[in-house]
Amino acid sequence: MLTGFFNGIFPLDKEAAEAAKQVFSLRNYKRKGLLLQQGDVCRFYIFVISGCLKLYAVDHNAIEHNLQFAVENQWIADFNSFYEQSPSKLYIEAVEPCTVLQIEHDDLLHLYTHYPRFDRNFRIVIERKFIELQDRVLQNISYTAEERYLLFQKNYPDLVQRLPGTQIASYLGITSEFLSKIKRKIIGR
Repeated sequence: MLTGFFNGIFPLDKEAAEAAKQVFSLRNYKRKGLLLQQGDVCRFYIFVISGCLKLYAVDHNAIEHNLQFAVENQWIADFNSFYEQSPSKLYIEAVEPCTVLQIEHDDLLHLYTHYPRFDRNFRIVIERKFIELQDRVLQNISYTAEERYLLFQKNYPDLVQRLPGTQIASYLGITSEFLSKIKRKIIGR
């Protein structure tokens, strides 16, 4: 699974693939299972084999703000907490039952140091996430809610089918009622 993912970037040699098998652990989570809670240190960088995870914050009014979704063949972590080994301000939760591979901080640093292709592969993974984040910030400051929803539909068609409207609305920074209005408007065209 993981080797297949890396083969799409910089393929791993046998030695690096074997080293990965030693440090990644396979875990299953039920729907609504928490992989990270606010205040805890993010101990794992997580690769999704099946299911859907969300990374989110909860504000002082107890409102969730979804920052990221991760589905099959995607990575997720609270980067600040993971790399700084500091308490997280975020949560990671299973939106669907999930099977994941997890690697701990020190094990990942070991792979970076001893197997250069891991360093290159993870650099590309993080660069892609950074580009995604830049695009999202630009959308949030420049686009209407309807334009953001249409882009979400275009960029993540599978998520539109898999996620409840409340989760999508939270990601878009709007209420679920406003998202329903946008959907009705789009259908009425």
